[in-house]
Amino acid sequence: MKLFIHCVTALLIVLTGVRSYAQTNCTGKVIDAITKEPVAHASIQIKNTNQGTITNNRGEFTLPLTDTGNELTISSLGYFPATVANAASQKQWLITLQSNNNSLQEIVISASRTAQKRSEAPVAIATISKQTMEDTKATRIDQLVNKISGVNMVSLGNEQHSMSIRQPMTTKSLFLYLEDGIPIRTTGVYNHNALLEMNMPAARQIEVIKGPSSSLYGAEAIGGAINIITQAPPAVFSGQVSVQVNNNGYKRTDVQVGNTFGKFGLLISGYYANRHNGPVDHSDFHKTGITLRGDYAISERTKWVNDLTYVNYYSDMLGSLDSAHFAGKDYSTPQTFTYRKVPALRYKSQLLHQWNSNSSTQVSFIFRDNSVQQNPSYRVKNIANDPARAYGEINESAFNTYMLIAQHQQSFDFLNSKLIAGISVDNSPSTYNSNFININRDGRGYYVSYATTDSVLSQYKTGINNLASYLHYEAAIAKGLKLTAALRYDLYHYDFENALPPSAFTGAPSTKNDFNRFSPKVGATWNYKGTGIYANYSEGFVPPQISELYTGVKVPYLGPQTFYNYEVGGWFSLLKNKLYADWSWYLLNGTNEIISVRNADGSTENQNAGKTKHTGIEYGITYRPISALSIRFSAANSKHSFVDYVEKGTAYNNNELAGGPRFIANAEVTYKPVFVKGLRLSAEWQHTGPYFMDNANSKKYGGYDLLNVRAGYSIKKFDVWVNALNSTNTYYSTFASKAGSTLSYNLGDPRELTVGIAYKFIKR
Repeated sequence: MKLFIHCVTALLIVLTGVRSYAQTNCTGKVIDAITKEPVAHASIQIKNTNQGTITNNRGEFTLPLTDTGNELTISSLGYFPATVANAASQKQWLITLQSNNNSLQEIVISASRTAQKRSEAPVAIATISKQTMEDTKATRIDQLVNKISGVNMVSLGNEQHSMSIRQPMTTKSLFLYLEDGIPIRTTGVYNHNALLEMNMPAARQIEVIKGPSSSLYGAEAIGGAINIITQAPPAVFSGQVSVQVNNNGYKRTDVQVGNTFGKFGLLISGYYANRHNGPVDHSDFHKTGITLRGDYAISERTKWVNDLTYVNYYSDMLGSLDSAHFAGKDYSTPQTFTYRKVPALRYKSQLLHQWNSNSSTQVSFIFRDNSVQQNPSYRVKNIANDPARAYGEINESAFNTYMLIAQHQQSFDFLNSKLIAGISVDNSPSTYNSNFININRDGRGYYVSYATTDSVLSQYKTGINNLASYLHYEAAIAKGLKLTAALRYDLYHYDFENALPPSAFTGAPSTKNDFNRFSPKVGATWNYKGTGIYANYSEGFVPPQISELYTGVKVPYLGPQTFYNYEVGGWFSLLKNKLYADWSWYLLNGTNEIISVRNADGSTENQNAGKTKHTGIEYGITYRPISALSIRFSAANSKHSFVDYVEKGTAYNNNELAGGPRFIANAEVTYKPVFVKGLRLSAEWQHTGPYFMDNANSKKYGGYDLLNVRAGYSIKKFDVWVNALNSTNTYYSTFASKAGSTLSYNLGDPRELTVGIAYKFIKR
């Protein structure tokens, strides 16, 4: 009997012990609260223990629990931490993390072509988050990027634009537009309207690097580079559909839907927009944009990403208003048939492999098929002795791209350093055709019809080849101090074939030209308890565009334009991250700039003979006194001046460049009251200061101020909003210029009242 009691007692002790140490596995996914993308390598920690794990590339985790009351803390760089109070209460968790856009630990991609902390990048770089996109409900990219200090993207109507980043407002090839770090157009056929080729619903973040970035991205990255990073497929079934309409004839529908099926994720994003019978004559447009992205996790260390974007764009081209029309607030235009069409197709296939925690490689293949077809208003010219006739042209510039990029990243224990090496090969055959047209005018002077002719003005093709390699190295040489150095080599080969006899109209004789350039960059960052400073020196270059090099010359001999940038800046975060500010000062010297020079016989030709100087300070501050209220101010003071610049016999030395305001600013107050969950209210002020309309500095435009008011409300799965852009109905010109005695004004949009509704869905 005693033996039986001992055996039973022992068995109870064993059973009790087993029960007390029984483990429950907690599993789940960690996703971005806005995009629903998986958050890889997020930390999952059991509170008050050393136990934890990290999420895999699909945001998934499994964590053994030993106590039913275990509390989990989930954290990742660039996000606010989240907690799960009783992890054992359910076996499968879906945990969402909110982005912390004001964190100094915010992750950026563009500064080094790989993910890194913003505080470790020795450049002036700023981001537009998906949350900002969702709150703004922008219909154009300029409504987003103009929130960044020193950025003035100029709307020329219907998503057409010019740009100003450390340069005056210009259409010159001084800016680089990227999608996932890859230029959306090839060098040599720059188009100042290139961002209309983007499909914005597919974006998860916009990054703007101010200053030259040629050491990483190559040519044209002079004033700045805008990198639009596409959204990955969501970890769970989710998406949204929205419609919006405004009082100026604009209508738009957006659709996005995606899911992950095991190892494969798919996301479809697109929109259709049009404008008809707007406030200005001959200003209709329509655009379709669609992006398909598929991510396949071959293994835990290998991922294959494919994305395809197609854009079909059409816009009437009304041109600018003359001084009489602008002064009289006359919205009519003599143009009735001019247009711009842009069909664009981009495909990218990317293989990414993580060899180990210190080593990774990615290889990308890119294909582009792009065309810009125009009956341009700026080519329409009157015939002096015949008021019933005029002439113009219809042209098309097109190119294909076959591009291969390979990049490897290696981290070292020595100085906690990192080396990024890459090589790219770009083969982009391009064509250009232009035909003369006869134009009929009516008694009012309007251009009412045109007839095509057999007269060919230009017909040529150019093989554009670019072979490039780059190195980027960074090392932490002391606590908080990191040094960075980068070097890129570019070799460009142009193979120009003219199908017509060479002349001032048809272009140069068939020929071949080579351009090569080393582009260096060195910089340093120092961080100490929420405060940081940086400094860098960088160089940028722009090989001549095809149109500059071969049009109207007998022997093409232009060389690259080169720019030298000196820059210092910093940031700080105070009051427990309630106050965040950053600033940058720069000096950018341009040399060998292409200008039109008048020869002794009266003819003109392009030469590398110009020098300019650009200097300024950019600064931004964000203050959140309470979680519901955000106050932001972004601004830049700058000066753009000629150093040595004689064009067509006129000297502009010491003058300011046309289109360069001394002061621009953008400020915004956003309120999201906690007592009305889902409500958001904001007011935004945009200021463009006075600037000279011509390089002779003979005429100034006074600038303008705009007030944009936005309100939105999210309830359950619905989101409704009302935006009042230019709410005071200010009459203004987005860009004003002077050529000889002619004044031209690109008309800004009058008050726009936009009403929209979205339905969001997610399967948990």
